[in-house]
Amino acid sequence: MKDKELLSCIFLLGGHDLEMLEIRNILERKNLKNEVDFYDRNLTRGAKLSSYKDCFDDDKTFVGIELIIDIDHPKKYIEIDHHNENSNNDSSIEQLASLLKIKLSKRQMLIAANDKGYIPAMQKLGAGKVEIERIRKADRKAQGAKPLDEKLAEKSIRENMQVENGITVVRSLTSFFSTITDRLFPFQKLLIYNETNYCYYGEGTDKFALHFHELVTAKNAWYGGGEDGFFGIRAEYTNVNEIIEIIK
Repeated sequence: MKDKELLSCIFLLGGHDLEMLEIRNILERKNLKNEVDFYDRNLTRGAKLSSYKDCFDDDKTFVGIELIIDIDHPKKYIEIDHHNENSNNDSSIEQLASLLKIKLSKRQMLIAANDKGYIPAMQKLGAGKVEIERIRKADRKAQGAKPLDEKLAEKSIRENMQVENGITVVRSLTSFFSTITDRLFPFQKLLIYNETNYCYYGEGTDKFALHFHELVTAKNAWYGGGEDGFFGIRAEYTNVNEIIEIIK
């Protein structure tokens, strides 16, 4: 995309996490120079394009970043995402950097690795324990996790965790499952659930995506991070026993 075309672009930001906040930082700096414009509605995971419907203008090019396309998108629309069917793409911040023709800093590359491949991806870039813990803590905070959620995670592990046939199962007292995964890493087969969602982390997550393909298409299940990444599904479509049997 040429510089002149960027001037007519409007970026629409998706659900907040550390990567999305860093994307916002990049766009804010560009905006101060009148190089780009953007909207951020402070959305959470599962953010939808319809949240920005009132902004549409056929004379503009819109760039939707990690937004579920639940309505007809503008005539000129660019999608940036790396989840579900887009899981083979670069991270969203890397795609943005390519579009804007900028180079990411070391910290931004770690943020990209974290969002795309979690802790193992950061380790591959040579990040140390303290550096990784700093990124993970910032990511949990960006997603909305509060100090109470951190305490509830510890209580969940202490009181609601069991191991069955090599599968670690935790009934979570917080909706922020990352507060639990970060405390239990490294793991091979981890299932975390509450009354709303189930999420499996570890070996064979790509098999879940195939098994629940229709629910993924309907946006009632989601996955990412490669074959050993994560798979999430709304609780109304499954149960603990079914998930455990699939893992086995």
